[in-house]
Amino acid sequence: MLKVKVYVTLRESVLDPQGSAVQGSLHSMGYSEVADVRVGKYLELTLEKSDRDQDVIIREMCEKLLANTVIEDFRYEVEEVVAK
Repeated sequence: MLKVKVYVTLRESVLDPQGSAVQGSLHSMGYSEVADVRVGKYLELTLEKSDRDQDVIIREMCEKLLANTVIEDFRYEVEEVVAK
């Protein structure tokens, strides 16, 4: 089994109104040192091993469903899961 951690974030060139709202709230709570906030998504997938290339499979899933590649970037990490 494989555990895949997928991180999806807005591209730097895309405005992040949710991040701006969080930053404003943090400032109003007294955390004025927060210079910028970008909000993204974190997903964990558990995959069974297959004969297919895992990187190709993960990239396809991200490009087709998990990220909107017009405005978002993604990266992922793959870990081997040890059976208990």
